[in-house]
Amino acid sequence: GTDPAKIRDWAQAAEELGYHCIEVADHVFGAAARGDWKPLYSEKDAFHETFTTMAFIAAVTRTIKLCSGVLILPQRQTGVVAKQAAEVDILSGGRLRLGVGVGWNHVEYEALDTDWKTRGARQAEQIEVMRRLWTEDLVTFKGRFHDLVDVNILPAPVQRPIPVWFGGSSDAVLKRTARIGDGWMPILAPDQAEPRLALLREHLTSFGRDPETFGLEGWLRMDERDPQRWAAAAAGWKRLGAQMVMLYPMFRMPTFDEQIDILRRFKEVTAV
Repeated sequence: GTDPAKIRDWAQAAEELGYHCIEVADHVFGAAARGDWKPLYSEKDAFHETFTTMAFIAAVTRTIKLCSGVLILPQRQTGVVAKQAAEVDILSGGRLRLGVGVGWNHVEYEALDTDWKTRGARQAEQIEVMRRLWTEDLVTFKGRFHDLVDVNILPAPVQRPIPVWFGGSSDAVLKRTARIGDGWMPILAPDQAEPRLALLREHLTSFGRDPETFGLEGWLRMDERDPQRWAAAAAGWKRLGAQMVMLYPMFRMPTFDEQIDILRRFKEVTAV
């Protein structure tokens, strides 16, 4: 909802229950269906702005990590994202993890006047530019999508650089994740994820990176309140080596008390 007190109370409840991280989703626009295209989320679904919400949560919590889950990076200006991420990292005392994706909603890209067809290549270059902006005193960079001459971001983030994790599971995304990512956070059931994870680990090895130290989070996208299904999916991801799982409820929780109850029940059934 839109009551800031309830957003605060929910975030503090998650922290008090011992959750590792709060993830904030990203959609700038809702979009109505058109022709054969049916959006996963429509013009009736509300999304808080990602960085503003993380900054608010940073102010009302002390230890819980904050993550964008996931920010559709190629439809945003790179320097603005780098600046916003640095600021949230500062205001949270270094608690930010930047989760990024390329998205599924071409209508949103068009409405934001960004190119749908080059989104993968743009994302890879954006991450290179952002890491340099987070770690260097002055940045000069000329690429396919960026032209920077002696610019910087101050104040600098606490984490230099901020960790960047990838959503998505296509072949191209897995290779990009292995090459430049700090972790992977797909929306897949464990049985679906196993062959994709094997491919990711092959790519990591080919790039000279250690699959055992690479970040892994499973998203449990659930359509109903079924704690036993949540627990089974979490156990499956643990078997695959995930350090964490996130409950991604697709069902409605119309009251605040229901939201808190879901937090408690998920914690109970996934506790080690």
